[in-house]
Amino acid sequence: MRKILLSSIIVIIGITFIGRLSYLQIFSFSPDHVLEDPAIKRIYDYPERGYIYDRNGKLLVGNDPAYDVMVIPREVKTLDTLEFCNLLGIDKKKFKKELRKARIYSPRLPSVLVPQLSKEDYARLQEKMRRYQGFYIQKRSLRYYDTPSAASVLGYISEVNERDLAANPYYIQGELTGRTGVEKQYEDILRGRKGVQYIQKDRFNRDIGPYKDGILDTLPEQGKEIHITLDKELQEYGERLMHGKRGGIVAIEPASGEILSLISGPTYDPSLLVGRERSRNYNKLYNDSIPKPLFNRAVLAEQSPGSPFKTLNALVALQEGVISPSTTVTCYSGFFVGGRKRGCHCGGGTRNMNSGIYKSCNAYFASTFRKIYDKFNTTDEGMDVWEKHIKSFGLGGFLGYDLPTGRRGLIPSKKFYDKWYGDNRWASSTIISLSIGQGEVLVTPIQLANMTATIANRGHYYTPHVLKKIEGNDITNPKYTEPKLTTIDRKHFEPIIQGMADVYKKGTARWVQIPDIEIAGKTGTVENFTIIDSVKTQLTDHSVFVAFAPVDNPKIAISVYIENGYYGSRYAGHIASLMIEKYLKGEITRKDLEKRMLEKTLEHEYAKPFSGEEFKINEYVW
Repeated sequence: MRKILLSSIIVIIGITFIGRLSYLQIFSFSPDHVLEDPAIKRIYDYPERGYIYDRNGKLLVGNDPAYDVMVIPREVKTLDTLEFCNLLGIDKKKFKKELRKARIYSPRLPSVLVPQLSKEDYARLQEKMRRYQGFYIQKRSLRYYDTPSAASVLGYISEVNERDLAANPYYIQGELTGRTGVEKQYEDILRGRKGVQYIQKDRFNRDIGPYKDGILDTLPEQGKEIHITLDKELQEYGERLMHGKRGGIVAIEPASGEILSLISGPTYDPSLLVGRERSRNYNKLYNDSIPKPLFNRAVLAEQSPGSPFKTLNALVALQEGVISPSTTVTCYSGFFVGGRKRGCHCGGGTRNMNSGIYKSCNAYFASTFRKIYDKFNTTDEGMDVWEKHIKSFGLGGFLGYDLPTGRRGLIPSKKFYDKWYGDNRWASSTIISLSIGQGEVLVTPIQLANMTATIANRGHYYTPHVLKKIEGNDITNPKYTEPKLTTIDRKHFEPIIQGMADVYKKGTARWVQIPDIEIAGKTGTVENFTIIDSVKTQLTDHSVFVAFAPVDNPKIAISVYIENGYYGSRYAGHIASLMIEKYLKGEITRKDLEKRMLEKTLEHEYAKPFSGEEFKINEYVW
């Protein structure tokens, strides 16, 4: 009996050990467990990042091979540090700093010691690296830009930081991630997935072959190529036109919401933020604090919209039935508020809606704005209705576009004015500057372009976006394919569009007409004030222009905002007309306009001294 019992115990123990070992061998291993084993080394195989093409299939961003010098701190043996540093082209202080950083991160996991060697450096170093235990060279790819433009849209990639590592376990120290623009927004699509090979080591720390015959090894997955909505030629042309100027240009296809160009001036060549000089170049751009080349004015600059905003006030008034297209107002070269005259540059006389738009009459739109509020029993009611209509054009909030940065602008509400003036202590005359696109209302260039596309579509818009295709498949995200309706009936848009078309035919933009293209547009000249030595000082006006074309079948809607650009048609109008012709015809016939915009800069304006931040005041704008 004892023998049977003893034999049974031995058999049970044996079965238990065999079962446990089988479980561990067959079922209970995973990459997570492998990471804890110091006898197993990981070797990563990084895929190429996905290529980026424009809407017409032209390459924007590709890849170039690059090489990182890697270190596994626990495997480093005694070496001639000075000789090694000379070989790598770094000083001893830098070497010690990076080695200490790698050791803190993990003594047994690889870290980047020297990133992004060139092909020439790699060829020179690869044989000599065998002399230095614990160090090896790992291949990866760096971005190659086939355009000097679109930095504000494409963005850049950089090494992951501590915040990235904490937020996403996919990354390890030394890897690269999209930091801004499309590179950041579509990081998961573009980066692909790295492969990994597990190598078993013996007790002498020597490689003895693949762990478990490579059953856990994975192959890299290539990053997917994407097509974005930008037109490469239009983007490059717009950036040339913006040379020596500050501001933003945004062009949208009204029928889809696809962004054709998005330009911030001044800008920079995206290739500056690639390679070993990236940090140095970034610091130069970042510290250039006056022109701010890293500041994307197209989506971040919040400014008064100026006279293009008059079109929305006219639409609100038509929807609320307080005016008709034939309603007239007499302009006395301005209008009066509280005994004070506000100026107007339309020349005076009787204005209806059409002439009010194409001559940009301040008096007409001030009167129209008052009539909206006079319809209601209280100013609060009028403000609620006005705010609802204006916001339906995508103003005063984030549009939802697929760029990882932006600002919402400002469409003031009754709460906003109650805070400033007190409840029931303000009226339409108090906020009359809103009638002409000044005062407290703020928009970004992309919001202005979307507003213009909405008018071109006669009352609806599609959320602006830059992604067009992934691996050849068109996007079907309803966020970008379903129209967003305004609160204005379609029938009210035709008289507004006719007035905007007459801006080119006989109004404030008649000097920038383009042969054979019917364009509807609106000029704006925004007054510009700042504080210099505690004194309110007027600086050169900002130049604003919005347009779409062709009038009856719009293919492009555009907004141009030029800081210190004088009146609306002088710089912004010229640039908008040239951009429209370039996109629709592929060539420029108005060489006079083109020569002027390519050669003229506003550096003399930006060189003028000023201090403090600009502030908004209730002055007229035309």
